[in-house]
Amino acid sequence: MTFRDLVYEVTKKIPKGKVATYGQIARLAGNPKAARAVGMCMRTNPDAPRTPCHRVVAADGSLTGYSADGGVVKKRKMLISEGIYFKDKKVDLSYSKWNQ
Repeated sequence: MTFRDLVYEVTKKIPKGKVATYGQIARLAGNPKAARAVGMCMRTNPDAPRTPCHRVVAADGSLTGYSADGGVVKKRKMLISEGIYFKDKKVDLSYSKWNQ
C-alpha cells in the first residue's frame, strides 16, 4: 500500500463531527514529517466525499486549501453542518479534534 493509499484510509476513519490535522494524518499513515505530502493527497482526492478531505485542517485549526467548488468557505460550511466548533475563523481543536 502506498503512502497516498494509507493517507486516504486514515482520512476515511475521521468521524463526522471531528477533524484531524495534516500532521496527525501523516503520523497515522506512518510518516510523521510528511504533513505537506498529506496536503497534496487531499488536494488530489479522487474519492470525495467518501474520503472526507474537508475534515483535515492545519495544526492551528486554520482551514487551509479546499479544491472543491467554493473553496474554504464551502469547507467551513460543511464542517459547521457536521457539528465542528470554531473560534473566529479557526476550528476549536480543543473540542473538535479527532483523538487518534
